[in-house]
Amino acid sequence: MEFSFKKAVLPVLVLRDTVLFPGAAQQLEIVRQRSVRAVSSAVESGGNILVVMQRDQSVDEPQPGELCGVGVVAEISHMQRRLSSETLRVRVECGPRAKVVSAVLADGDMITALCEVCEENICDKNAHDETHKNRHRVIAYTLREDLDKYLRAFGMTPPKAFVEKVSKDLPVGELADFITNNAPFSGEKKQRILDEFDTRVRCEKLIAILRGEVELIEIKKNIEAKVNDAMEKNQHDYYLREQMRAISEELGEDDTPLRDADEFREKILLRNLPEEASERLLLECGKLAKLPQGSHEASVQRGYIETCLSLPWGITGKEKSSVPTARRKLDRDHYGLEKVKERILEYIAVRRLAAGQNAQIICLVGPPGVGKTSVARSIADTLGRKYARLSLGGIRDEADVRGHRRTYIGSMPGRIISVMIRAGTMNPLILLDEVDKLVSDYRGDPASALLELLDPEQNVAFHDHFIDLPFDLSGVLFVTTANDASKIPTPLLDRMEIIEIPSYTAEEKFHITKKHLIKKQMEKHGLSSGMMRITDKAIYALIDGYTREAGVRSLERSIASLCRKAARKISESKLTKVSICDYDLPDYLGPVKYKPDGEEEFVEAGVVKGLAFTSVGGAMLDIEAAILPGSGKIELTGSLGDVMRESARTAISFIRSRAADWGIDANFHKEKDIHIHAPEGATPKDGPSAGITMATAIISALTGIPARSDVAMTGEITLLGRVLPVGGLREKTMAAYRAGVKTLIIPGKNAPDIDELSDAVKHNIRFITADRMDDVLEHALTRRPEKLSAKLEPERLQPPKKMRYHGEKNEPAASRI
Repeated sequence: MEFSFKKAVLPVLVLRDTVLFPGAAQQLEIVRQRSVRAVSSAVESGGNILVVMQRDQSVDEPQPGELCGVGVVAEISHMQRRLSSETLRVRVECGPRAKVVSAVLADGDMITALCEVCEENICDKNAHDETHKNRHRVIAYTLREDLDKYLRAFGMTPPKAFVEKVSKDLPVGELADFITNNAPFSGEKKQRILDEFDTRVRCEKLIAILRGEVELIEIKKNIEAKVNDAMEKNQHDYYLREQMRAISEELGEDDTPLRDADEFREKILLRNLPEEASERLLLECGKLAKLPQGSHEASVQRGYIETCLSLPWGITGKEKSSVPTARRKLDRDHYGLEKVKERILEYIAVRRLAAGQNAQIICLVGPPGVGKTSVARSIADTLGRKYARLSLGGIRDEADVRGHRRTYIGSMPGRIISVMIRAGTMNPLILLDEVDKLVSDYRGDPASALLELLDPEQNVAFHDHFIDLPFDLSGVLFVTTANDASKIPTPLLDRMEIIEIPSYTAEEKFHITKKHLIKKQMEKHGLSSGMMRITDKAIYALIDGYTREAGVRSLERSIASLCRKAARKISESKLTKVSICDYDLPDYLGPVKYKPDGEEEFVEAGVVKGLAFTSVGGAMLDIEAAILPGSGKIELTGSLGDVMRESARTAISFIRSRAADWGIDANFHKEKDIHIHAPEGATPKDGPSAGITMATAIISALTGIPARSDVAMTGEITLLGRVLPVGGLREKTMAAYRAGVKTLIIPGKNAPDIDELSDAVKHNIRFITADRMDDVLEHALTRRPEKLSAKLEPERLQPPKKMRYHGEKNEPAASRI
């Protein structure tokens, strides 16, 4: 078929997922009205029509811009209009390829396009050249060979006419068009062949498509073969098991292990288990089926499989990630704790943006009763995760964490696997409580077993000795709690992010009591909101007079006692409501336990207020020094540790070097005995931060100058009188605030830590920073000591160069001063 034009405007027949090629004759059913009008226009004008495929096959009425860029110019040889509908049946004979230059919607009636017929780049146009002839033969041979492989792979038998046409010595471009037009390819693949005007490239693309189809069908056949083999093996195994069951019945033997193995096998195949776990459990089922009923091995095998199937393989709970909702829940459940809440909200925000990232291990450190466990429970509720708690206090055996091997009688999985079974999901929140109370002895080191558990890079394949299969714990959010971070092993501490929960001020305790504790205890004791009322003054009196702690546990117990007594009073009398005021507390709880600290002046010298940091928070600690006639002995009492004893001797050596500056006899260390005592002698005490306190107490006792009663201090002393920084300043200052101290002397290098203290502490205590012992004495004693001689000013010791200080470490005692 020949066409005399290079460019022309033709009506467009748009096809859906159908591509026609040059030289093809095709019968089409025309349904869409635009296409019907285009065909009618072409027939009426006696001209040609452009046949093009639409890009998006889901569009019913494609627009001019939604057509493919290349089509064929065709001539309508026959048209038949159906009487029962507005559809046409036409026969088109396709001519050359044509590029769509532009297309428009003509009067909303049909699509017309300006098309350009382009010459093909024929690879054998230089037919006289032997090289081009050989290339033509190679391409044609390869194309026919790949076509034969394609037909054999799909099991297709082509018509005789098709085979004869392909066997002819056709130009390779025409051969490629004929094969593509008759092959069952998708419209998208056929369009790729139609778009190519270079015949050699066109053939290469067709060869690639044929080979890709052959590869796909081979992969499909391999998969089907494997599935068939597996089905045949399962049928074979089922047949053999039925035979074994029949034999057992004939012999009168119980086939319980066999039935159990079949049930377990069905459960394993229905569960979405990892490949390694599935293969291992199916193997264990095979072993169970061969064991006799009643044997110990059968019960062990059955327990192992049941435990493995109880694990939540692949079961994941839906996590919430709304920061505003989380903020409201945290504010509702807890008063204060702003830094803790901010860290939790940051975690939720990060999870919302990067859900696939492993979670950081959080460690909540603070005194008992400040709400560490309840904070962890609130985090789980905020995130929508299941909550599970595991107490680590007193665990000595590594097997408690990793489980026992199945070779031992009475073996069982570790606590981590047990918690995951109880949680029933792969992404719970697990609270590891009291991580600083782990004990290491000859039976093992449980802290070392936690290293793999709390490492986000390793717990993706946590290995329990009993399960003996890798279990993914990367989706678990671990939260640990501790009273003293210094007692956590360093490798374990390095894997966790420390969030400190400080002691509560009296004002915070008041709000916690009013918003949470009273309501909780009234509900617990069956009291409605109108049956008992505690006044605000009574709450403050309860906090100040009956409790003195970092947290609120004793306070809650006191409120519980009030609720019990109120419930009894309502039950025994006709009262419907009990109101408790501050002056009623002695009738309910007895005499006041803690008197408010006054500002009385010490009449005797040698008593100085110090501060201690214990595992239950900060505490006030008076240091007493007595100077006695003797021969220079040093007596240290009060359960003092080695570090504290060294601080006392350092202080005495420093005082000897500066005795003349404070009017002290230079031979006091020869003629006097010095006794230093820390009250509450049953409580062990250690740490270097009582150095300036002991030095001040000794100087006060030697000079007879009393120390101020409203001043407390903390700091380490050196041999040259420098004051070094200390740890636990937050808890120590809170203890000073509760004791009514007005002035607190701290080391100069601890000054930046003041910004981290509670607002109540900063507003009620005046902080004095001291770099040398002279600064301490200037504010601690009631008057300045006088020198022995005013004639000659003694030469002052110059402070040495600044040294880097790494803080207190490895303080073993229960109380660090």
